[in-house]
Amino acid sequence: MSKRKSHTASWYKRKSTYTLGAAAIGLMMTVAGCGTASNTNSSTGSSSNSQPTPGGTITFAVAPQTNLDWFFPISNAAADSVANYQLIYQMYKPLIWIDNNYNINWNSSIASKITYNKKGTVYHVFLNPKWHWSNGQPITSKDVLFSWNVIKAASANNAPNPWPYVGVGTGDIPNGVASVVANSPYEVTFTLDKPANQHWFIYNGLIQIIPMPASAWNKYPNNITEEIKYLGANATNPMFDSVVDGPFMMKNAVPNQSWTLVPNPKYDGHKSIIHKLIFAYEASNAAEFSALESGTVNVGYLDLSQYGSRQALLSKGYTITPEYSFGYYNTQLNMFPGAKTAPIFDQLYIRQAIDMGIDRNAIDQSVFHGYGAPAYGPIPTVPKTQFLDPTLTHNPYPYNPAAGKKLLEEHGWHEVNGVMTKGNQKLKFTMLYVSGTTSGQDEAELMVQGWAQEGIQVTLKPMPFSTLISVTSNPKDPNSWQMATGSGWFYNGPGFYPTGGQLYATNAPSGFGYSNPEEDALIAATHQPYSTDAQNMKAFFAYEEFTAKQLPIIWNNNVATLVVSASNVHNVQQYYNGATDFPQMQYWWVSGQSNSSN
Repeated sequence: MSKRKSHTASWYKRKSTYTLGAAAIGLMMTVAGCGTASNTNSSTGSSSNSQPTPGGTITFAVAPQTNLDWFFPISNAAADSVANYQLIYQMYKPLIWIDNNYNINWNSSIASKITYNKKGTVYHVFLNPKWHWSNGQPITSKDVLFSWNVIKAASANNAPNPWPYVGVGTGDIPNGVASVVANSPYEVTFTLDKPANQHWFIYNGLIQIIPMPASAWNKYPNNITEEIKYLGANATNPMFDSVVDGPFMMKNAVPNQSWTLVPNPKYDGHKSIIHKLIFAYEASNAAEFSALESGTVNVGYLDLSQYGSRQALLSKGYTITPEYSFGYYNTQLNMFPGAKTAPIFDQLYIRQAIDMGIDRNAIDQSVFHGYGAPAYGPIPTVPKTQFLDPTLTHNPYPYNPAAGKKLLEEHGWHEVNGVMTKGNQKLKFTMLYVSGTTSGQDEAELMVQGWAQEGIQVTLKPMPFSTLISVTSNPKDPNSWQMATGSGWFYNGPGFYPTGGQLYATNAPSGFGYSNPEEDALIAATHQPYSTDAQNMKAFFAYEEFTAKQLPIIWNNNVATLVVSASNVHNVQQYYNGATDFPQMQYWWVSGQSNSSN
């Protein structure tokens, strides 16, 4: 299961509009039973009739007010954003690459296959010997073991700053792994200390392994604590990444301005033919729109607040494509131990009243122009996948502020000067929201209006995306926030199998303090091996329905990103990889005049 944080109505979200309907089927069928995960390759030929021509620059717009601030293949919670990993994955290849259909694309994976036993305790990972680092050295089991040892050390409770590792606990990494052994330069065996659902462990556990260049980075082979200090200190230095295995490598970077990549000439996969790939910082949606109009950005997004201006881009030949994430956006309620809001938000009826105060259908139409599908639980209703419980196509708590207010009154709350009050407690909160997107602000304001009808008074406070996730992901400072909205969880890392361990289990590393023993048991049941897919999905639906009704977070509309690409930039839609939101940018190319000018 997974996340990587992103914010509303901009480029970074777990989204897919193409083939996500079949994506979940691919997940269930890719690794089934005792044996080898099937060799599914999603890559196809160019979608353009034009002949690919070398050269040109692709300038890719980063979401508003999002600074790329982490360049190391594994991250802590504060750096775990789609924005950072869209850049990281251009330089470093994961052990397993998930394609747009949620299948494993072995041609783009460092692993060539994975076999496992029926019990789900032993997994043999075979590396493809074709892959090399940019310094010419092969990628071997030594690099996998180095990455594993760093993950294990960075996951410890006493790991030095900037750790701990964000993926701790996901896929039982690292504590559920009894041993990791290199059988040969191209085979590694992972043995678990108890049986696990094979789908779950591969998509949530093994998928976290991103081989790192041991020969270049392992400066303290006999002192792992010093090693993770060294790597953590360099994680924010983009020029540290001089040895890579991905299709691009860093050329230069200017914080809050741009990050420039160039093709890696030693890349062993499909080599990029462009001259440069620039990730461009954007101060606002308006600035990004102007950059598209002027041509200084040629792959970006159209914020839904600017939907009425789309003709200005269409008239210039741009393509606009809606992309829906396999994931969700949410409003977070601070239930961290020690938070002053925890005793309030810990009450299910409070969370139910909050949910009943949100008019998702009105938000979809008035803010998102019909591109903001309502979501009622941890699996989105759009795109539709086999993971969506049929009972959750409608909201368990429909919009009804009058009923929400009555529910509060039944539990002893009374309205005083427009605010529900009970003893010394008041339903009066400050909610952080991601700044820089008009549609995100409009959504937040409509939510506030609905809650006001229930006597829940909420004041809005804008904050840049990277700052917001840093604040809300820090349980050590539990009273630095109360509510937050505009970010989301998308099933694309650290884990990909869409269960709730990292989010909703007690002490979940990416949760917000929610704890319930029945939730813990239902999540644990999705981690067990089953003999049939029907049994597997029965356990999954039981978890999903309980979680949806428990409201550990409040699910917002699943908003499409309107991806915009210039007419002379090819293959963007085909290789966007909407299921995970990690494009294969090495397949993008530029035609026309820009080839001679860059």
